[in-house]
Amino acid sequence: MQDINRTTLTPPSFILNGIPGLEDMHDWISLPFCTMYVVAMVGNCGLIYLICYEDTLHRPMYYFLAMLSLSDIVMCTTTLPNAFCIFWFNLKVINFNACLAQMFFVHTFTVMESGVLVLMALDRYVAICYPLRYTTILTNSIITKAGIMNLFRGVMIVFPILVFIKQLPYCHGNTIPHTYCDHMTVAKVSCGNIKINAIYGVTVVILIGSFDIICITVSYTKILRAVVSLSSADARQKAFGTCTAHIGAIVFSYAPAFFSFLTHRFGSHTIPPSIHVIVSNLYLILPPTMNPIIYGVKTKQIRECVLRLFSGSKEKSHSISLKIH
Repeated sequence: MQDINRTTLTPPSFILNGIPGLEDMHDWISLPFCTMYVVAMVGNCGLIYLICYEDTLHRPMYYFLAMLSLSDIVMCTTTLPNAFCIFWFNLKVINFNACLAQMFFVHTFTVMESGVLVLMALDRYVAICYPLRYTTILTNSIITKAGIMNLFRGVMIVFPILVFIKQLPYCHGNTIPHTYCDHMTVAKVSCGNIKINAIYGVTVVILIGSFDIICITVSYTKILRAVVSLSSADARQKAFGTCTAHIGAIVFSYAPAFFSFLTHRFGSHTIPPSIHVIVSNLYLILPPTMNPIIYGVKTKQIRECVLRLFSGSKEKSHSISLKIH
């Protein structure tokens, strides 16, 4: 593949070079990522199936969990199979439009995942602070509208990125030192002015990240106040227990994402490029891998449904309990 020498020409394709400096170790690096991908797919598909199959899980909390699982599946499936093609078969060429599509899905569903975590925090707030009005506040109609608005938010935020990338001239070549098409990694291949790309990317992360984290923080502050005011120690323990899985999901989602963002923009001269790429892949595969495990271990109803499913029991409960498990 020859470099593109004319500034007005958009390359027909890019070359994804994998993990720079560690090309000889691609086979070994692929093993943990492949294992995590299999766990993520089995876990998240299993959760979605379980939520659809079990009537006892037809509640707002589990509908939001299904949204989280769907976002996780799209996020890792958009990138990991392409990385495996690079690692195992040395298939590095990606069409320009396919690169844009990959970029769109990666960033849109990353934004969506953050939005779903906010919705789940609000769900826990309503469940603990207004338990008797839980099902009347979070109706199926409200949940559907919230999911659609979350998708709309992601699309509207990411669409300008595609426009910026499409308009850039590419005269520095068409080789991308990454395993997938990330916004700023692709922009840096261009010989044009990418200042607007950098400003927009930082603005989106700061505004959307800050807004979502503030919403989650406010929700859990109110939850903490409500839980502390409970007279029964057993009730406090159950209330805290119903939030631990969500808190774990927040940690595994935001920690690697912010680390990747900060090192990519402020640590580019001190941290090796290979670390950037590995962390960028981790923040897309770690949450999908850990979320089903966390919710499977910490959520009593999911554990019971899994045991009932594997035991071959056909009995399904059609009553919806307002008790917090």
